[in-house]
Amino acid sequence: MNIVIVESPAKAKTINKYLGGGYEVVASFGHIRDLPAKNGSVDPDANFKMIWEIDPKASSRLNDIARSVKGADKLILATDPDREGEAISWHVLEVLKQKRALKDQKIERVVFNAITKQSVTEAMQHPRQIDGALVDAYMARRALDYLVGFTLSPVLWRKLPGARSAGRVQSVALRLVCDREQEIESFVAREYWSLVPTLTTPRGDAFEARLVGADGKKLARLDIGSGAEAEDFKRAIEAANFTVGSVEAKPARRNPYAPFTTSTLQQEASRKLGFAPAHTMRIAQRLYEGINIGGDTVGLITYMRTDGVQIIPEAIGPIRRSIEDTLGKRYVAPFIREYKTKAKNAQEAHEAVRPTDVTRRPQDVARYLQKDQAKLYELIWKRAVASQMASAELEQTTAEIEVKGRDGKVYGLRATGTVETRKAVLTGAVSRDSAE
Repeated sequence: MNIVIVESPAKAKTINKYLGGGYEVVASFGHIRDLPAKNGSVDPDANFKMIWEIDPKASSRLNDIARSVKGADKLILATDPDREGEAISWHVLEVLKQKRALKDQKIERVVFNAITKQSVTEAMQHPRQIDGALVDAYMARRALDYLVGFTLSPVLWRKLPGARSAGRVQSVALRLVCDREQEIESFVAREYWSLVPTLTTPRGDAFEARLVGADGKKLARLDIGSGAEAEDFKRAIEAANFTVGSVEAKPARRNPYAPFTTSTLQQEASRKLGFAPAHTMRIAQRLYEGINIGGDTVGLITYMRTDGVQIIPEAIGPIRRSIEDTLGKRYVAPFIREYKTKAKNAQEAHEAVRPTDVTRRPQDVARYLQKDQAKLYELIWKRAVASQMASAELEQTTAEIEVKGRDGKVYGLRATGTVETRKAVLTGAVSRDSAE
């Protein structure tokens, strides 16, 4: 028997079904130990020695894991493929060593970015050891959490009664807020006015134009600095004769956005669905761990904690074929789109958030999902598919308009507009909203 350790019972159930006999998948229910909130948990003078304490709620689970491992042939640590997941595997291994539950068992670490049968099976065929660098990164983070928070929080409580706590994250956030507040306070407000008359064509179509020049002089945004000046311009061009000097129409393109990272997923879910970030991540976690689809439990999306925007080549092919089958070849990008993050310190250890199987269209799986789950899955599916679509084809039209004012001066107005010349409209596929 091989014992496989994961974090959640939902994931354990799904993976156990994929692996079948010979494997027992056990859940740790997240982190099993942490630094106790007392003096001495981290000692900077002793090379930052850290004292770990087992969570009382995890004690019985660890005893069960230890009993299972004693009779096992192999221990496979299959927690999440990130820093916290690596730390959980390390903690479990350390506790099992302390309990002397390990003898001759082979110990392996496996990671998978999606909970599908193929991903899990391939991961089992490519085991590795625990990544010491990730564990060190985790311990550095926890040491900072403890040292900063344990030192600053009492000061905060004394100075600001009722305050909760300070810490590594809160301190940096406070610095950002203070810096931004200083910028706001030092900003010098300057009044400016814009003139945007509404004009009508001979056919009765109304459109807006913007005043951009007066008596041969170009008007910048801040050039009209008072309401009195604006009124003078208004009186000069009001009810005057307008002449179209030139009309220029030229093609333009608009490229699709990159697939979702954790932050962009939270932003779009907030903007389009009204979801709070925590709510978005809870739903995404459930979609990642597995949903019962027609009697088969399967993970619908890849790992949702990522700052990478790339998609693995094995997934790009099916996405491009899906676009061609649904919309036609002209809607597929003529080349494989590759994206790079703009963040300076992005680790990009995992690929972007995407559907594990693009053929599971939102309208096909919606009946198996809760309402919010279906909405978020559709958002992720559309964004991933849109990332490999051809650019939107636009036509930008600019009209230069002249008007002789009542004061004898010549004024220039400019009207601009954009229309789409190629647009995909199909239920469950990507339309204008997704490729904007």
